[in-house]
Amino acid sequence: MRFLLDPEQRDFAASLNALLTAADTPAVIRDWSRGDHASGRTLWSRVAEAGMFALAVPEAYEGLGPRPVELAVAFVELGRHAVPGPLVETVTAAALLTGADPATAKRLLPALASGETMATVAPEGGYALDGDAAALRLSWEPDGIRLSPGHGPVRPSLDPARRLTPLTPGGELLVLGPPTEQALTWARLATAAQALGVGLALLDRTVGYVKQRTQFGVPVGSFQAVKHRLADAKTALEFARPLLFGAALTMRPADVAAAKAAACEAAYATARTALQLHGAIGYTAEYGLSLWLTKARALRTAWGDPEACRALVVSAGDRRW
Repeated sequence: MRFLLDPEQRDFAASLNALLTAADTPAVIRDWSRGDHASGRTLWSRVAEAGMFALAVPEAYEGLGPRPVELAVAFVELGRHAVPGPLVETVTAAALLTGADPATAKRLLPALASGETMATVAPEGGYALDGDAAALRLSWEPDGIRLSPGHGPVRPSLDPARRLTPLTPGGELLVLGPPTEQALTWARLATAAQALGVGLALLDRTVGYVKQRTQFGVPVGSFQAVKHRLADAKTALEFARPLLFGAALTMRPADVAAAKAAACEAAYATARTALQLHGAIGYTAEYGLSLWLTKARALRTAWGDPEACRALVVSAGDRRW
């Protein structure tokens, strides 16, 4: 099935791409990795002004949504530019707080929609992304979703721009009971879109590189084996794209899980191809490619690894039969 974005959605993607291209995101990523959040917060505010976070917040709470297709469009561009920060987690927090009582939702959701508040979420017993930067920290605990009063030390991550922190337990109970399946679905949709964008950026960078790198007096991109690897990466990414937008239309948990598995596996495979075709320079942290390589690996297991997502798809199929 072929999904075509309408003119408004294409313009939205183009405007985000232009904004992020002008922002010098590699410099922002490196600052964020060191714990310097100033440039990242500035970029966050500009992305929020474009309406990105409002897409996950209902209109009743000063948002524009929920609009999952447009959110997927936005996250593809965020992934393409490897924008750091708890982007998925802020969307997830919005989905969680939509299920809170109206007074709590009205108190917290407008600031998420406007980008004034950066949020993060920690699953039960897990780490929160960028807990040192987020002002709103939600912890999934046995009795429900709580507003964490603080965070522990930053832990190292495969992707230096993904700064993991444990959250302090306790705090105000915002949502009674376990988190809704819908919140996890939103998290997986945004992660899948972000991974697709990362994969597309890796492919574009690699194609450009193999046109310039030469061996035996010719570009390595002219070698048949190199063409095959790039074609495989392109095919995987293009197959993931309709799964992503199809899932954004239905928002069925199994559809979104299938899209996440496909997009994250495609991005990870593209990262491996990019690393191989770049040769030794691809292994250096100073080279810009590393900013996308590490993110592709980290997103693969964020909010459900491929095995967990496939298991959900299989179980949903079994129930239908």
